[in-house]
This record gives sequence, structure tokens and C-alpha cells, in this order.
Amino acid sequence: MSVSATRSTSPATASLSSALPREYVHKSAHSEVLLTGWRSVAPDEYVVTAQWPRAHSFYSPDAGHHDPLLLAESVRQAIPLLSHVAYDVPFGHRQIWDTFSYSTNPAALVVGSRPADIMLHIRCSGIARRGRRLARLTMHVTATRDGEFLGTAEAGFTNQPEAVYQRLRGGNGDLDQVTARVIPLPPPMTPRRVCRDRFHDVVLSPTSSTHRAQLRADINHPILFDHPVDHAPGMLLLEAVRQAAYASAFPRRGVLTDMEMQFFRYAELNSPCWIETTALPDRTAAPDGRRLPVRVVARQNGEEVFTATAAITTMAPAPQRVFSAP
Repeated sequence: MSVSATRSTSPATASLSSALPREYVHKSAHSEVLLTGWRSVAPDEYVVTAQWPRAHSFYSPDAGHHDPLLLAESVRQAIPLLSHVAYDVPFGHRQIWDTFSYSTNPAALVVGSRPADIMLHIRCSGIARRGRRLARLTMHVTATRDGEFLGTAEAGFTNQPEAVYQRLRGGNGDLDQVTARVIPLPPPMTPRRVCRDRFHDVVLSPTSSTHRAQLRADINHPILFDHPVDHAPGMLLLEAVRQAAYASAFPRRGVLTDMEMQFFRYAELNSPCWIETTALPDRTAAPDGRRLPVRVVARQNGEEVFTATAAITTMAPAPQRVFSAP
């Protein structure tokens, strides 16, 4: 199977009516594919198009705004897509995050009267190869929605063949063994505290400290665990940061406008992973509301899994916007 760059037309005429094959974005469910096309515009520069639904079973709107983690998931899908179609990475290779960040413009997240057509302008840097194989690169993303600035993102990752990945993972790479040793799910936090509507979507469990929670890795969750994996997936960890930020800000609500993460090791499924939060002073003025920044650290077996900073911007509920058809 192959996907040609000619699949996407120019930005001015793209209809964005169909999703790309799920294999290219490492999804099992066709319904979870957000990307609709791609094209090369210069050496190591690409335009990737996406469409966000007005409602999503997990990344659902809040206070009239699209979930900003739809931007993160769109970039996550662009990582394997461009790895395969632009850098000749074979299927079966693993793309492992080192860093990930995004910053959004809340005004462009307002839910409109139709699905949101998104354009990701992606520049790749820090490209390293081992022989002819891609070993590492960083994607710098500028996102627009119907021509309006939506936000930026950056993702640095390594690329590992399956044999190298299994050697690095050791016994933790055996999916059957990992599945057999997954720890029982601890009880969830109250959904309202972490800006969720359903207990099923809560990824944190409370502890005796309001600044410490336990990660809940529900391997049966249809979105976060779209297919079996041997460790906690990256989007689960981003969701943990988001929910930790909302728990820290509770009862205040807003849009999670900013997130920056650095990953140090895999979050394993066979031992508790602790999510610790520290409120930070706000040194950046928000034009339409108050920013509530927080530092989040994940620790497992006495070692840091990731560190993150995130910020919620408190805003009034947004009125519905009507975006004109292109």
C-alpha cells in the first residue's frame, strides 16, 4: 500500500472530505483518523490537512471550544504519516517521543456550524540517519483553521526498527506478558474535578494528597488504547497532564491552551505511576482571561518518566461561530 503526495490538492481547493488510510497514522479504527491529506512544499517541509468533528466521543468540546488535544492528536498522527510517506520508514518501525509541546489560540478553537478544516504546516529539522534509515527528527508545526492562526506545536522523536525496539524493551516488550501483568485499575477521581463527564474517561486516581495522583491506564479504553501496546501511550500521558492541570485549578475551568513535555522513559503498565503537580506563578498575561500554569512530574519505581508544564486559560463560554465554506 502507498499514499501519494498527489492525494491532496492545493490548500485553496482541497475538499478535505476523506481520511487517510489508518495504517499510515497507526490507528485501528477508521473513525479515529483525523488526517485527510498531505503534500510536499519544499525539502523537508510539508502541508498536512485534517478535519476535526464538531463532537468526539473522547476529545469532546468544552464551553464551546474544541478540545486542544485534537491538535496534539493531529500532530501525533502526522508523525507516522510523514515518517512513512516522506522519509521511507517501513511499517513496523516505532516512533518514540522525546519532546512534545503545543500552544493554541483559544479564539480559533471555538466550535462552528460545521467540522473544522485544519492545515498543519510542518517543517522538519534535526534529521539524523543511521545508514539509510531515519533515526531522529523534530517537527515544527504551525496550524491554521480556515486561514486563521490556530496554534503551534513541536515534536521530537526517534525511529526504531522492531528488532531494536524489542532489544531496548527487553521483557517489557512482550505484549502477552505485559497484558498478563497489568496492575488493577485504581478508583477514578470525580470526573467533574478533571473536566470530564464520565468515570470511564478519567485517567487519574486520587491519593491522600491533592498534589499527587495515580495514573489509570485502562487498556480497554477504545480511544487511548486503540490497539494493544506494551506501555502507556503518549496520548494517555498528555491526557494525564491535562487532567492533573484541571485538578490543580479546580473549581476554575478554562481551555488547556499550552503544554510542554519531555519524556525520559516508558511508563510501564505493571507498576504504579505517580502524577505530581505544583502550581506555578503566572508570568504571562492572557488577553481574554487568567492563565493557571502548573508543573506536572510523573514518577515510576523512583524514576522520572516525564516532566511537563501546562496552562489553563480561564475564559467565558464561547458563542458558536459560523465558518464560511471555502
